[in-house]
Amino acid sequence: MASSASVDDNIESNPLLQDFDFPPFDVVEAKHVRPGIRALLKKLESDLDELEKTVEPSWPKLVEPLEKIVDRLTVVWGIVNHLKAVKDTAELRAAVEEVQPEEVKFQLRVGQSKPIYNAFKAIQESPDWKSLSEARKRIVETQIKEAVLNGVSLEDDKREQFNKIEQELERLSHKFSENVLDATKKFEKLITDKKEIEGLPATSLGLAAQTAVSKGHENATAENGPWMITLDAPCLFAVMQHARNRALREEVYRANITRASSGDLDNTPIINQILKLRMEKARLLNYNNYAEVSMATKMATVDKAEELLEKLRSASWNAAVQDIEDLKSSKSQGALEADNLSHWDINFWSERLRESKYNINEEELRPYFSLSKVMDGLFKLAKTLFGIDIEPADGLAPVWNKDVRFYCVKDSSGSPIAYFYFDPYSRPSEKREGAWMDEVVSRSRVMSRNGTTPRLPIAHMVCNQTPPFGDKPSLMTFHEVETVFHEFGHALQHMLTKQDEGLVAGIRGIEWDAVELPPQFMENWCYHRDTLMSIAKHYETGESLPEEVYLKLLAARTFRAGSLSLRQLRFASVDLELHTKYIPDGSESVFDVDQRVSRKTQMIPPLPEDRFLCGFNHIFAGGYAAGYYSYKWAEVLSADAFSAFEDVGLDNTKAVKETGHKFRETILALGGGKAPSEVFVEFRGREPSPEALLRHNGLLPVAA
Repeated sequence: MASSASVDDNIESNPLLQDFDFPPFDVVEAKHVRPGIRALLKKLESDLDELEKTVEPSWPKLVEPLEKIVDRLTVVWGIVNHLKAVKDTAELRAAVEEVQPEEVKFQLRVGQSKPIYNAFKAIQESPDWKSLSEARKRIVETQIKEAVLNGVSLEDDKREQFNKIEQELERLSHKFSENVLDATKKFEKLITDKKEIEGLPATSLGLAAQTAVSKGHENATAENGPWMITLDAPCLFAVMQHARNRALREEVYRANITRASSGDLDNTPIINQILKLRMEKARLLNYNNYAEVSMATKMATVDKAEELLEKLRSASWNAAVQDIEDLKSSKSQGALEADNLSHWDINFWSERLRESKYNINEEELRPYFSLSKVMDGLFKLAKTLFGIDIEPADGLAPVWNKDVRFYCVKDSSGSPIAYFYFDPYSRPSEKREGAWMDEVVSRSRVMSRNGTTPRLPIAHMVCNQTPPFGDKPSLMTFHEVETVFHEFGHALQHMLTKQDEGLVAGIRGIEWDAVELPPQFMENWCYHRDTLMSIAKHYETGESLPEEVYLKLLAARTFRAGSLSLRQLRFASVDLELHTKYIPDGSESVFDVDQRVSRKTQMIPPLPEDRFLCGFNHIFAGGYAAGYYSYKWAEVLSADAFSAFEDVGLDNTKAVKETGHKFRETILALGGGKAPSEVFVEFRGREPSPEALLRHNGLLPVAA
């Protein structure tokens, strides 16, 4: 008896199962995952049984108990997955892998519940339907659509097959991202001769020495080495843009495009299996291909997405041809390879051309962008546009790493309306690459903590920028500044929602191809003079960024816009192609498809051994399957939204505040409670047009 009692005690003290305002990130360990998730699922199973027995087609008897079940799982499973992304260990991985099938099984049971589905249908068909609020109608319609996409209407044997597919897809996508992380970690190149890393800026040398120290070379210094080169983003970009050593660039480039494509980390079979299963899933649901399944819950259709990509491709092509001509004609400043540029030359020589053309050196700008100043400026902008105050609240909530900051967002009356965590620095040994925003909890009336006011939303913002080195603060590239603004845009939509229905609050229930609108909208402000000048202060002298440098940054914004646009279009097009026309195990491999698409979207065809797809987390492990186009789709929306501010005059503070207020009350406040196309029209007064995007990118043909 004693042993089972101690297990129960453990369950009671399991941090995942406690009632908390802020998740106990500081004490959750791998050992809590198996017992915690299993106990939670057991409890939720019985809640679901109870709901199915007592369900009635009414809000209190259907939607409220359902939201409680869905929310509890989302929050607790979210804690575990978040820790896996920012504090990965072998033990945590093993624990998540073990309980994941059980979590997926439960999700499927909720998604395929006939009693719940029938109750939603009954609400839709009832005489009260007309009197429901718009948000509630959206919830009912979405639940019905998602139940069908979850296989609710399938016969028993087909449903069983569908569930097996879902389980396997979930397992494969986890394995895919683990392989990418492990393959990224695996590449290490120790350099002892300073000549080999000539051109690398001081910050990158500092980072490479810091990495060497962490790998056991304890005497490594930025000045004298040794230096450890890795595929971690800050290091990779620095080598590709600045290393004079062409052989080093080539080695790093080849390592990067063949990541996770060989040996026991090879993602090729996983890709094939994922595509095959997605195709089977689409067929089971009576769709022609997986892209149609994906688009069923998006703004676009396959045709509309393809039409937009082609429109942007043709607008970008000539500019991209010119980009290559410019590189060649600058004779790459006397480089031997000028007539025969390879992939590992483009970024390096583009950076030299950019420096000579605009006299801007990304690295020389870093001292002007210290993290603290950038955040201050970002918060000041949020106050101007949206009337909110953001204050540090460190210590109020537990964190998973000492560098994580915690903030409180207050409205104009000083009342808290949201909170967020910010985890800024790269930690290659335990944190996955890239930058992202995610929800911790969403705003909700049903999940109210005190029974009177809605529960407030909490967000994560995670970046992977250069950490502080020695006595220098974290100094950012302009690109890293844009990334912080981008993720903050996602966080704003989650935090400034006024939607009290939890199932469509914040970013929940918003069509995937509209979700990138606020983040891309925020990026535009990085080029706004007052905003940029308020953050660009030299970290030692405090002097502002010189005016002529700002003007050059502005001019450089459209530098290589054609090439950069085509790069995104390659990713989006290969994604759509693989999910519409590709036949697994057919005559073409996925890499053949990529090669074929790239001939229409790249100036220099990819190397025959290019396996970039093996590292393409977005579509094989990140929710962007048949949805990568949505970056471009939302870019059209965000550029057009920003042009509303240009129309009233960016220097007209009063008009900017009024337009900001309108943006907040529509695009940020309405959440998934209203169709995004309608929300956009409500803000802009008309349908979206791609003109602003092409104008911002310098890709509009100038009228004669």
